[in-house]
Amino acid sequence: MPRILLILALALPLSACGLRGWDGRMQTLLEGSGPVAGVVDRSPEAMYAAGIRLLRNDQYREAVDMFDQLERDHPFSTWATNAKLMGAYGEYMRNRYTEAIGALDRFIQLHPAHRDIAYAHYLRALSFYEQINDAQRDQRATEQAITALQDVVNRFPDTAFARDARLKIDLGRDHLAGREMNIGRFYQRQRLLNAAIGRYRRVIEEYQTTNHVPEALHRLTEVYLSLGLADEARQTAAVLGHNFPGSPWYSDSHRLLVAGGPADDAQPGFFRRVISLVF
Repeated sequence: MPRILLILALALPLSACGLRGWDGRMQTLLEGSGPVAGVVDRSPEAMYAAGIRLLRNDQYREAVDMFDQLERDHPFSTWATNAKLMGAYGEYMRNRYTEAIGALDRFIQLHPAHRDIAYAHYLRALSFYEQINDAQRDQRATEQAITALQDVVNRFPDTAFARDARLKIDLGRDHLAGREMNIGRFYQRQRLLNAAIGRYRRVIEEYQTTNHVPEALHRLTEVYLSLGLADEARQTAAVLGHNFPGSPWYSDSHRLLVAGGPADDAQPGFFRRVISLVF
């Protein structure tokens, strides 16, 4: 996922010492071993600008150190407030999501009326979203990401952050549905058919907008036929045909009904067509 440094709202104006041309008016990172030691001007404005420069150069650890030092040296400065947010962004870019979330939680709690509070909530949601695992593993991070993204939508519905959050919520829900399908297939292979039915029905009822629903309906048709529940199988296939008439899963269900059900010694098509998600 491309990551964009949203400095337009985050960087306070530097008045006469704006970011444009700043490198020509100050020496940074030239003396000593640490990022702060190289800053000749240790005013909060200069340190903040140096931190931004480090971010732009993809020196995220040094940028975080710079913003932390700014907070320590000038704790009551407006620049220190913004440094908290930019430091969290640096942690996010370092893939240190737990640290980023902690910093953002503190920022949101201390500065709920900050002009960049929407971005803070959005960045917090992204920090959860980046931790989404593949559909084979525990999906706690996916659920946390969806909750945080929905919070962005609820709080800031008319922003670009909310628009992007809605898209990511859909991807997250697709991911959760994929997890349910994996478990359902496992139960079906183990002939734990009632458990499989529960997983497939959950996909159909709770994740109706995901691309896993056609397969879930087909798998239900398979299971019902395996249990000898021909009427339920026909009804499920009819729902599949009505909602997804061109789906290859409907073609498979139709063939099963014509044939009278899956062969007893056959695997129920698990490896013929498995939907995979790419994030």
